[in-house]
Amino acid sequence: MARSMWTGIIGFGMVSIPVRLYAATENKSIAFHQIHNKCKNRIKEVRWCPSCDREISWDEIEKGYEYAKGQYVAISAEDMENLPLPSKEVISVSSFASESEIDPIYFEKSYLLEVDQAGARPFALFLQALQEKGMTGVATVALRTKERLCLLRPLGDLLILSTLYYPDEIRIDVHNKKQEKKLSHTKLSKQELDMARSLIDMMTKPFDPTEYTDHYREALAQVIEGKTEGLPTAERPKSSGKVVDLMDALKASIVQAKGKPKTARKTTKAKKPATRRSAAKTKKATSRKRGAA
Repeated sequence: MARSMWTGIIGFGMVSIPVRLYAATENKSIAFHQIHNKCKNRIKEVRWCPSCDREISWDEIEKGYEYAKGQYVAISAEDMENLPLPSKEVISVSSFASESEIDPIYFEKSYLLEVDQAGARPFALFLQALQEKGMTGVATVALRTKERLCLLRPLGDLLILSTLYYPDEIRIDVHNKKQEKKLSHTKLSKQELDMARSLIDMMTKPFDPTEYTDHYREALAQVIEGKTEGLPTAERPKSSGKVVDLMDALKASIVQAKGKPKTARKTTKAKKPATRRSAAKTKKATSRKRGAA
């Protein structure tokens, strides 16, 4: 496993559980570099001080807070280290709640907590108690220059720490009564609602994340592969722009759903289209066979 990004303890009442924190997820997006459109070489980003009129190195850079327009106060690494926060080394559990009470909009990132051997017994006790009660621990922890609200939740035999956004970081009002009132005035027919409910019933099945893949990434990878082989890329399909009637769409969706089983089907990978080189080789081989005949 990769190097731990945080080491400390879980504070659970009078119990202390020594743990290490690891990233539980990773971004699989295809990375790009900025290149010059003339020579196709990667550009260099220069750290430039306009006051000193010269390039500066990383060891000359420090954090600065803009307290007034164009005026900054320096915050050193020592200042950050000496912040009076108990959560720098302790995941302090303050309460327990059911995960169903927390709207998914609050969830930010997930991390894996691994226990040190010395804390194996209290860790197992804490994990099993959460599992049996069906609860999560609400806590705080200081990570990367910020004290974060978080949940400690069991995932099988693992303990996951999920960081949460604070209420003032959510851009929408989750409890907006005006929006609810506005939607309640939208007129929907009983037939439309019945068909929508039927469609939901037919498409309901256990969630299996392995059924889903990043089609955008796959398509982008094909474009890149085509370009590296000097092949033209496929044109993007154009939208018809046709507005579909709600009832027609629901009927079509129900017909489509009836033809699909609730269990996931194994999808076979589509055959890769033949490149110009492979097509030429096939043509050459065919002509040799004819000549031999």
